[in-house]
Amino acid sequence: MGTESRNPRSYGLDKMSAKDIVRLMNEEEHAVFRALQGVEDALALAATKVSEAFLAGGRIFYLGSGTSGRIATADAAEMPPTFGIESDRFIAIVSGGNKATNVAVEDAEDDPLAAVLELNAYNLESRDVVIGLAASGSTPFVVAGIRHAREKGIWTCGISNNKNTSILLEADLGILLDTGPEVLTGSTRLKAGTAQKLALNRISTASMVLSGKVIENLMVDVKAKNVKLKDRCARIVTELSNATKDEALELLEQHDWNIRTVLAVLNQTNQPA
Repeated sequence: MGTESRNPRSYGLDKMSAKDIVRLMNEEEHAVFRALQGVEDALALAATKVSEAFLAGGRIFYLGSGTSGRIATADAAEMPPTFGIESDRFIAIVSGGNKATNVAVEDAEDDPLAAVLELNAYNLESRDVVIGLAASGSTPFVVAGIRHAREKGIWTCGISNNKNTSILLEADLGILLDTGPEVLTGSTRLKAGTAQKLALNRISTASMVLSGKVIENLMVDVKAKNVKLKDRCARIVTELSNATKDEALELLEQHDWNIRTVLAVLNQTNQPA
């Protein structure tokens, strides 16, 4: 298994200086971008499927264990504030439950029934999508979840860092992120985890762009929950209109910080009589 193999470049890791360790890890990270570049078509297809599901009212489920589960949780949690969507549209299901996002629950990944029960609790529908992540590609929890969803007629995607693994074969779309052996043998929170994080970034962001949640390159549906985000909303309004920042802030206050509503008001105001 590639991610469990020893990396010959780091055989003497315990004898290296801090600077040499950092430099080696930086050099090895190039494998992450090569892996992502090699699967651009597959990532684009996954983004398209996610967009289609989202526009049809479906939900996107991420399945993961350990590092993969925590990466999935982070991506799902960031979708509502970034794109102004409901919190139940992107859902991360992690072996070991919510506790596993903060504390490692290593044995939970070996329970395939748990994934089936978790998915059934959400009453899966055919318009949903299930994306499973597993560096090894053989995590029982994730593989069982992918298999169960596909049997229900739901489109599935499996993301792995090892070739010819169960998750790649079970899913409708298998995406191999071939990042190779880690600098610290078997520690897939390194290159493998980074590649998974970037892959989800691409899938979720591209899917929301395709779903009309972005104007130009601006997140017009961002939820203004703090001072920084309120300032961002004002800057977005000024970028997309002739309003000054003060005018934008005043209108946003009046319209519950809804950028689209403010842009519509400004557009109507600027229409010739």
